[in-house]
Amino acid sequence: MSGDDILELENFLPYRLNRLADAVSRRFAKTYRDLNGLTRPEWRTFATLGQYGSMTASGIGAHSTMHKTKVSRAVAALERRKWLTRTPDPVDRRIEHLRLTKAGIAAYREMVPLARGFETDLLGHLDEQTRRAIVQGLAALEQAADVD
Repeated sequence: MSGDDILELENFLPYRLNRLADAVSRRFAKTYRDLNGLTRPEWRTFATLGQYGSMTASGIGAHSTMHKTKVSRAVAALERRKWLTRTPDPVDRRIEHLRLTKAGIAAYREMVPLARGFETDLLGHLDEQTRRAIVQGLAALEQAADVD
């Protein structure tokens, strides 16, 4: 095979982005796992509700690109912790509106500075010009990939 017939996976942008995202996600997972024993789907569900206040499970799945089964399990786990409540939709009883409880909001407020600190530490290894370029580059890639 010639060089044109071979794909160097380690230099293929989608592969590199996936590896990087997974590595950063695993590293941050240690923070919320150590503090509250949350799984990734639980964290994403928790963070989404903390950001938006109220949302349906379908909305959380769409926002966080998680399968409905993972969202459902995460919702049940957060409900067992008493961090989340479900309110049936008055028009369509199949739909539930999810919201953090007072205890969930308190835990979320505790987690926000840790998440921001993690991001600051991660980006702190880069100079300002590189940080700006990464943020702009990610935005351009998200737009090119039609990411909502």
